Amino acid sequence: MSDHPLASRMSTQRQFEGEGVCCTSFETAFLRTRTAAPEEIDELGHVNNVVYLRWVQDIAITHWHTVSPPQQIESDVWVALKHTIEYRDPILPGETAEIRTWLGRVHGPRFDRHVDIRKPGAKRFSARATTEWCRVDTATRRPKRVGDDVLETFGLNGLL
Repeated sequence: MSDHPLASRMSTQRQFEGEGVCCTSFETAFLRTRTAAPEEIDELGHVNNVVYLRWVQDIAITHWHTVSPPQQIESDVWVALKHTIEYRDPILPGETAEIRTWLGRVHGPRFDRHVDIRKPGAKRFSARATTEWCRVDTATRRPKRVGDDVLETFGLNGLL
């Protein structure tokens, strides 16, 4: 399990062999569940919009820390450049949310990541987001091209 404080909000323990690789769609997404805690509820009685955004970040970091070897986690960090998020169906206190993430377009040092948050079995999402992440070298703090090493980590060589 990762020592990263954000990754610790969700389990980085693999649920099955190969979990987290080849995640390119809702159907093949990396998945974790969360139950809405009392402190995550706003004055309208549902999960606060800022909490959904935190879950978007948490699932991305957890996915990275689940599939990456320690040396890659130490050498690379992902910085969010832009979030686009849409809200539809509120999650209420004590309800469980399934949080799925999958990877999209690669462009230079940037990687698009999609997140879908919904109640188990729901036909529509509670929130969905697309985030543009930038790979940054931890030593130089400069953007670093998303290369074959990252694509291999995510099992995406030849898929994107």
